[in-house]
Order: sequence, then structure tokens, then C-alpha cells
Amino acid sequence: MDPRHKLTKSLDQLFVDSSNPTIMSARTDDEAARNAANSGVTPEAIKQKLEANLGATHVVIEDMSGGCGQMYEAIIVSPQFAKKTTLARHRLVNAALKEEIAAIHAWTPKCHTPEEWEKKRPQ
Repeated sequence: MDPRHKLTKSLDQLFVDSSNPTIMSARTDDEAARNAANSGVTPEAIKQKLEANLGATHVVIEDMSGGCGQMYEAIIVSPQFAKKTTLARHRLVNAALKEEIAAIHAWTPKCHTPEEWEKKRPQ
């Protein structure tokens, strides 16, 4: 049997448990606000943790989810990123924010050293 047929069969058996709303994205703005409040993840909390754990000198966190607090994009400037690859930088950030990342849907860090940021930052 073609493995794709097995996948289709297994997908037909999936269902959404309405008693557990956390497994599904918000249907209304009020529900999104409640989910954000329950996750405990805020841009301010992320910024503080990055400044404390990575010695970040510049952090900008943007909520890309429209306010529900489930998708963030960040610009992080830290001297700890010097001489590290992009992957190593992301691993540092992800280790510092392990609990926060587990509570949200999407996380996109953009990591720079202070020297790189001076060249890239908006004038």
C-alpha cells in the first residue's frame, strides 16, 4: 500500500477536543486575549529575560499575532553573539527562553552583535 494512503486514513480520524481550547487557535478577539493572558508570555517579559540572560544591549519584540501573544518576532543585540554562527546565536536565545517558546506558537529571533547592529540599524 502506498504510504500516502495511510496518512490520509490517519488524518480522517483526527478531531478537535472542544473541552480543551488551548490546542486550537482563538476564534474571537476576546478568546485571543484570554489565551495571551493565560500563556503568561509578554513582550516585556521576553525582553527582560534576554537582557538578564544574554546581556542584550538592544531588544525589540514585536507581537505578530495581532494581539493574542502567540507569535513574536525579535531583534536582539548582544556581545555574546560575537564569533558565533546564526545557528549558535539562535540556540543561545532559545535556551534562554525555553519556557516562553514552549508556551507560544511561533518565535523568530534576529540576532546581531553590537557592531553588526550599528551597520544595519535604521538611521
